Amino acid sequence: MRRFERRPVEPELLDRLIALTAAAPSVGYSQPARFVRVDDPGRRKAIVLEYERANDEAAATYSPARARAYTRLKLAGLKEAPIHLAVFADESTQRGSGLGRRTMPDALAYSAVTAVHTLWLAARVNGLGLGWVSILEPRTVASILSVPEDWRFIAYLCVGYPVEEHLDRELVRADWETDDPDAALVLQR
Repeated sequence: MRRFERRPVEPELLDRLIALTAAAPSVGYSQPARFVRVDDPGRRKAIVLEYERANDEAAATYSPARARAYTRLKLAGLKEAPIHLAVFADESTQRGSGLGRRTMPDALAYSAVTAVHTLWLAARVNGLGLGWVSILEPRTVASILSVPEDWRFIAYLCVGYPVEEHLDRELVRADWETDDPDAALVLQR
């Protein structure tokens, strides 16, 4: 989702959706997801500038033809979305007493991703769109938002009412990628 109406999202709705993320699966019931609502215009502008820097850097990694296609993609709704949410995993949380994390410490980050997934599905059920902006450097985002050092950046989300609804994916419509019926490959051993 990259195209949003300017219509504000009701604060109670956003609060309810974020509260639902507490029910998302998490390793050891650690509930490590931390949400930062970014309302400050200066911080939002800094995020946009970081996105533009990282996006230009990414475009330079493609062949000239692919780079032209890349620059035509709308990869962020940062300027349009009424809600900006940064999601972090609190890597110092004591919840869960470390259960399930000794051999797989990244399970905390995976748990925060399940919270994002829960938020995403709940947002769609409630008529909201959500876009994940992944073209950002994590340390820069953490610095812009002044979060604790032990919070690991997971996602930057644009949230709002969509301008239009589609059943297919935007990157498929833009001919960047095609659907892959074998994407959920299962190996049997």
